[in-house]
Amino acid sequence: MKYLSIMQTAERWGISTRRIQILCGEGRVPGAIRIGTVWGIPEDAEKPADARIKNGKYIKKPVENEK
Repeated sequence: MKYLSIMQTAERWGISTRRIQILCGEGRVPGAIRIGTVWGIPEDAEKPADARIKNGKYIKKPVENEK
């Protein structure tokens, strides 16, 4: 299996090298391996989905009028 560096993966996915390091550290890149001090990312690995919540539905709570 061929592995790519973080720099190569950053160019391919269009995100920063630091973000890829974080994703690898969190285990969100399947097949990524640590080789000494660097990460090896499989050539066929797909960019993980953005886990941030895009709407605020979970934040909004109904306000009850107190009397």
